[in-house]
Amino acid sequence: MRAITVRERAAGLAGLSLTEEPYPHAAENDVVVRVHAAGFTPGELDWPGTWSDRAGRDRTPSVPGHEVSGVVAELGYGTTGLTVGQRVFGLTDWTRNGSLAEYVAVEARDLAPLPADVGHTVAAALPISGLTAWQGLFDHGRLAAGQTVLIHGVAGGVGSIAAQLAREAGARVIGTGRAGDRDTALGLGVGAFLDLQTDPLEDAGQVDVVFDVIGGDVLDRSAALVRAGGTLVTIASPPTVRPRDGRAMFFVVEPDRARLADLARRVRDGRLHPIVGAVWTLAEAPSAFAPARRTPGKTIIRVTEGE
Repeated sequence: MRAITVRERAAGLAGLSLTEEPYPHAAENDVVVRVHAAGFTPGELDWPGTWSDRAGRDRTPSVPGHEVSGVVAELGYGTTGLTVGQRVFGLTDWTRNGSLAEYVAVEARDLAPLPADVGHTVAAALPISGLTAWQGLFDHGRLAAGQTVLIHGVAGGVGSIAAQLAREAGARVIGTGRAGDRDTALGLGVGAFLDLQTDPLEDAGQVDVVFDVIGGDVLDRSAALVRAGGTLVTIASPPTVRPRDGRAMFFVVEPDRARLADLARRVRDGRLHPIVGAVWTLAEAPSAFAPARRTPGKTIIRVTEGE
């Protein structure tokens, strides 16, 4: 099968290439998915799991990409709850070969059924972004109706979904980003938008939850914006500056089949609209990783034609 692989960590983006790889093995409780569309995170080449398995052993050449939408092609021993030919989407394991390939082996529990009226391209934009947004806002941030949330990177894959979920929950949303993100942010219904390059961050005022995907100075300065009892949540790095009278936490997204199914229903019902910023072919995937390839929303790799 065709797959995007990386072999040498020092090579960086130049080490990404389209190669022929063996068809994946379906272990116990796995399924093999024929990939229709896949999502990735540009920083994956810096993740330990891209290069080592859970025991710390080198696992190169490895296949990046951890969001998948496709069709079940094979069931592993003992797998239940899914059937061959079923449309599914979900999150692949951090320390196994990922979704930038024609086929990928995934634990069945990390996949959810995909409704027939939700396309694979849209579904591939949901697993990491959707689960991260939900877990950051509600599981960790404890956001409630009537509160105010400040979402950094509001036009990105995670931020754009977080803004929609927060608004539906009855929260007021303030978003940040670059000047070119303003129209996208306002289209998401944010109450205010701050350009991080020109607007004082302090203009956001006091908020109940800060949801950060940027890190660095933006994360540090955001701690002062959290009102008493509020929460600073980030996926960028463990916070070094904490709110005076609130909580601060860093988390890594976790698989959740039930929540994935809920997100898919929201998409099907028109209550959630993931922003697909660009769609590339599998052969073009190495170029899609380049930092200059920045578009609002989520970049998707279409592996198999047709929805």
